Formats: sequence, C-alpha cells, structure tokens
Amino acid sequence: MPQRPPERVRAVDFIWLCYSIYFFAVPAQQPSSVAVWLTAALLYLCFLVLYVGLVFTHRLRTKRLLLASLALLGLAYYPFNPGSGVVFIYCAAFAPLVAESIPIVIALIVASAAASAAEGLALHFSPWIWGIFAFFSFPAGIGNLFWTLHARSRIRLGLAQEQIEHLAQVAERERIARDLHDVLGHTLSLIVLKSELAGRLLHSNPQQAQREIAEVENTARAALGEVRETIRGYRSEGLAAELARARATLSLAGVSLECAEPLPRVEPVAESVLALVLRESITNIVRHARATRCRLILSVDPRGTALRIEDDGRGGIEHEGNGLRGMRERLATLGGRLAIDSRGGTRLTAEIPAPAAAAQAQPA
Repeated sequence: MPQRPPERVRAVDFIWLCYSIYFFAVPAQQPSSVAVWLTAALLYLCFLVLYVGLVFTHRLRTKRLLLASLALLGLAYYPFNPGSGVVFIYCAAFAPLVAESIPIVIALIVASAAASAAEGLALHFSPWIWGIFAFFSFPAGIGNLFWTLHARSRIRLGLAQEQIEHLAQVAERERIARDLHDVLGHTLSLIVLKSELAGRLLHSNPQQAQREIAEVENTARAALGEVRETIRGYRSEGLAAELARARATLSLAGVSLECAEPLPRVEPVAESVLALVLRESITNIVRHARATRCRLILSVDPRGTALRIEDDGRGGIEHEGNGLRGMRERLATLGGRLAIDSRGGTRLTAEIPAPAAAAQAQPA
C-alpha cells in the first residue's frame, strides 16, 4: 500500500493501485448492464482523484478531508459492489499520514477493518469478501505506520543535524570574535606604547624614535599574520612565546615581570587556552592597571594546571568586559574556571583540571 514519506512523492506510491482492480471484479464475474459499468467507472474515477490528492497534498487538514471522503465512498458504494470494499484497505493504509498519534492511527486502522466487516455482515456478503478486506487492512495500515515513523524520525534527525551545524557556525564565529579581540587588543596596546615612546624621543633622540617607528611597523605586520592565523584557528605559539611577548610589552609600559623559568610542561590544549588568558591579562594590565610590578605563577600537578597573574595596580574591577568574558568561555570549554580578586591590585587565577579529573567531575 502507499508508503510515502511525508516529504516527497515516489513512483512506487502508484503501484498499489493494482489492488483497485477489485472495483471491477464483481461486474466482470456476472452479467452487468452498461449502467453498472458506467457507475463503476465513474466512482472509480472519484476514487482515483481522492487517491492522487492524498498522495500529493501536504496540508494535514486537506488529507483528513480526502480520507474521510474516501471512507464515505467505500461505505456508499459497498452495498452495490462488494469489490469496492478494497477502499477500506486504502483508508487503513493512509491513516498514518493523517495523524501523528499512534493510538489514533491504530484506532483508524481498526475502524477501517471493522467497517468492512460490519457492513459486509449486514449485507450478508460472503466472509471471503469482507474477511479479506478486513484482514488486509491491518498489514497495510501497520506497515505504513512503521514506514511513516521511520520517515518522520529521519526528518527530525535531519533537522537536528541542521541545528547542530548552525550552532557550530555560531560557536566558530564567537571563537573568531574572541580571538580577534585578544590579538588586536594586545597588539594595538603595544603599538600605542611604542608610538608614544617614539613621540617622546622624536626631538631628543631621532634615531631611537626611528627604531621605535620601525618596530611599530613590524608589530603591525605581525598582527596581520596573527589575524590570519586566528581565522585558521592555529594562532597560539605556546606559553613560552607568549611570556616573552608579555615581558617585552610590560617593559615598554614600565612594568617589571617576575616569573620563574623555565615554565613547567602543560598539555597542548590547556597551554593554548592559558596562552590566550596570559595575553588578555597583560593587555588589561597595560591598559588599565597603572601597575609597576607583575608576577606570574604557573603550577602543574595531577589535579590540573593553574595560572596566577598578580599586579600591584589600582584594581577595583567592577564590570567584566569582553576580554574577561572570553577568558571564562575558553576555560569553560575545558572544564576550567576563572577567579578574580581586584582588592589592592588584581589577582587573576585560571584553573584547568586534568582530563581525568574533568571527566570524573561531569555528571553521569
């Protein structure tokens, strides 16, 4: 019987019309007048119109009206042509396409079979006639029910996949936005510092000022490369390179950096995130802290990795900007957290648990 997935029409949907030959079985087996044949042909044409409508229409309300019309056609013509009871099989077959509730679909299938049997008994038809139509209503309807459930499940899976792809695109845009904020914020702060220094040296030491301007150019070119690498997603050079960059930036701002070297080894994924946290922290110190000293402590143990950055600046962070929110989001992707204490300077602690500890911390 017609097992059409809701989203498309298949050629096989019309193969099931072969069972409609029962319309003409009774007139062919007994002497029939021209009027009987014309009536059978006319009602068969009505049946075809309803069948094609059920196959092609996508509006649920229209499907239900067409199915009700098909049932009425069967009930009305059955007394005059026992072969038209095949319509009840088609009604059972189309039932899964007009309702999503499984109990309702089963009730419609049972009703189709019961209508065929009850009317056949009332009209004293042979049990071989109404029994066949009642019996085959069940495999036709149940078969289509399973097919329809499978088709709807496939559609839901496709919609879920589209939603996942959309969320992945949104997450990627947010990642690029955060990374661009970090890259450009840090680099532009460095360019501002070097430009101010060059301006102060322009008259007293033109050669030094020229060197600073050359470094501004180099920094701008490096920033362009970092932006390109950010878009590719492979920007981080590691904590050692980020520490060297931080030391140079803080030195230009007149801030001394204390840090025990060499740094302990960190897992690559955690190192990439902590490098970004370090970069954003140094940018904030240069821009807002008015500090003279900065201290960096990196510790690694079986429980995880922690990066602590302290300065003796003015502190008093009241609102978190995009940079701090970006830090929290990056750390959260690895199950980490960010703690900030801005009373009497600023102490920022980024913690990332070890992979095993993070797995144990996740709810079952």
